[in-house]
Amino acid sequence: MASGGNAGLANAYAAARLGVPATVFVPTTAPRVKVDRLVAYGASVRQVGLEYADAYAAAIDDATARGAVFCHAYDQPEIVAGAGTLALEILEDVPDVDTIVVAVGGGGLFAGVAAAVEGRARIVAVEPVNIPTLRSALQAGAPVDVDVSGVAVDSLGARRVGDIAFDVARRRPPVSVLVTDEAIVDARSRLWSEFRVPAEHGAAAAYAALTSGAYAPADGEKVAVIICGGNTDPATL
Repeated sequence: MASGGNAGLANAYAAARLGVPATVFVPTTAPRVKVDRLVAYGASVRQVGLEYADAYAAAIDDATARGAVFCHAYDQPEIVAGAGTLALEILEDVPDVDTIVVAVGGGGLFAGVAAAVEGRARIVAVEPVNIPTLRSALQAGAPVDVDVSGVAVDSLGARRVGDIAFDVARRRPPVSVLVTDEAIVDARSRLWSEFRVPAEHGAAAAYAALTSGAYAPADGEKVAVIICGGNTDPATL
């Protein structure tokens, strides 16, 4: 698997539970806290390149050469379906939820959540201004490469949205919202200071849609915000 870190952690955890080896490729820019947890789960970690795309290319080559099973971090039906179970938990807790706000990088979490609640709740898809993979795909009519930069690059740093996420978004377009790095940093700080939620920047992006006013709920609208990604250094909060 190739990952910015979080999907790799899920893969490594599952592999450890099943007693099978896992090799996870991450960029050299992956946060130390994520790399350390991958190692703690027993995964073989290989750091390659500066972006997720570099790690992805290396992981594909390695899997092909070794005949290993390759798990895609965000564009594989099983991975997307697993992410979608989070939305089922939201519906169980708040059956009449109107809107679910979720951050988008490669789009695996978005796709799973959107598919799980289709016809039952609106989806607000939040992306950093610097990495608008989904919005760019919707504008172009197909997934396209975008430049990758900004504070949330370690978890939302895919160059292009996945085909599954694009298909889901095209079938039922979400409310597309972009947030600045400054808004993400502020939202992350608020999550910790007000709620003691230790979120990484990519996770805080979803909350930034509300705190920055990029998405303004209507009066009485029931909104669930997915804060997915707490693999961060507490010293930076």
